[in-house]
Amino acid sequence: MRTGWMTALVVLALAAPSVRAQDFTSGADEAQDKAQQDRQRAAEQAHRDRERANEQAERDRERAQQDSARAEERANREDERYERGTEALDEERWDRAIEAFDSVVSMGGRRVDAGLYWKAYAQRKAGRPADALATLGQLRKTAPQSKYIKEADNLELEIRQVGGQPPAPERASNDDEKLIAINTLLTTNAEQAVPMLEKFLSSPSASPKLRNRALFVLTQSGSPRGRAVVADIARGKSHPDMQRQAVKYLGLFGGDESRQVLSEIYASTEDVEIKKAVLQAYMTSGNKAGVLAAARGEKSPEMRRAAIRQLGPMGATAELWELYRSDPSVEARKDIIQALFVGGGGDRIAELAKTETNPELRRTAVRTLGLLGQESTGAALVTLFQSDHDPAVRKEALRGLFIQGNAHALVQLARAEKDPEMRREIMQQLSLLGGNKEAMDYMMEILNK
Repeated sequence: MRTGWMTALVVLALAAPSVRAQDFTSGADEAQDKAQQDRQRAAEQAHRDRERANEQAERDRERAQQDSARAEERANREDERYERGTEALDEERWDRAIEAFDSVVSMGGRRVDAGLYWKAYAQRKAGRPADALATLGQLRKTAPQSKYIKEADNLELEIRQVGGQPPAPERASNDDEKLIAINTLLTTNAEQAVPMLEKFLSSPSASPKLRNRALFVLTQSGSPRGRAVVADIARGKSHPDMQRQAVKYLGLFGGDESRQVLSEIYASTEDVEIKKAVLQAYMTSGNKAGVLAAARGEKSPEMRRAAIRQLGPMGATAELWELYRSDPSVEARKDIIQALFVGGGGDRIAELAKTETNPELRRTAVRTLGLLGQESTGAALVTLFQSDHDPAVRKEALRGLFIQGNAHALVQLARAEKDPEMRREIMQQLSLLGGNKEAMDYMMEILNK
């Protein structure tokens, strides 16, 4: 009995290490499985985090685009109200001008100081000197560093000198007579004309129309003094309300001296509107090099895109194509496609429609092809529709054919299309060509089946 018991103990002792090894192996497998699961969960969490980050980035981009669009819309409304006010000044409808400039001021935008100055000007003309002085006081308080402060000082001085009396009723006809007199200065001695024109520009009583005409005559005078006055106004040294107009005139009348002044203004100012005016002047004067330098070197995306848009009317298709290949910005490339369209670069747009790898840009190129006319790009749009596998690109091709009024191509595509959804898309485009006989004949053919 004892021998059997001892034998059992020996057997158990010999088996024990094997049992422990098995337990260890099993534990190691479980630990490995757990580690694998942990890594899998970590990878899944990282993927979810990246997805959330991408979604947040996309929302941020959309929000930034919406904010930019709202800001641009607000600026456009402000410009419209300001222009409404200046038109009322030219028409000497003082109450309407006061209302328009008051609405500009209430927007609190970039033209608050100009709105306050011209509101005071209109109030003075309307026989409300006390209100005008109060508005000028508001201007000094609201924008103490404004370029209009000097103009405000001159206007206040004139109001106080005449004792706050309303302007004489005959003043309107006097401005008309002054415009006639200024026109005659074009044929007189420039050296005699320039001091008189400077006086018109400096007079707080002069209407915007009268000042603008005087500036125009100065630009054409050929007098060194006259050109210096215009250059100073373009630089913003005086008469801030006429700065953009002076920049425009420098572009219109061109010349190396004007180009140099415009280049200095562009390099020295931080005013986006003045920079855009300089780019417009470059375009008017044919200064392609100046516009191209801005398109290449501007750090501001807004100004770079503004320069790109000016290259289109200048027919700079080769330069635009070079910019497209070097500028990775999707928004800038969209502007380049539009500029190529304006500048007659249809062949480049067609190339992008076939080869661009960015889906958004490719759709933009395809959409733009439709604007180039049926004879130029109708066949290319049909080929894109038939050969491309991206439904969005195919739909843009259909929209392009619709824009061209190319009912014949749409009918042929509808007859051949096998995909029911895409065929409905073609039918939708055809239905919008209500006055086209071929489109209507096809619709009747469908109904009679």
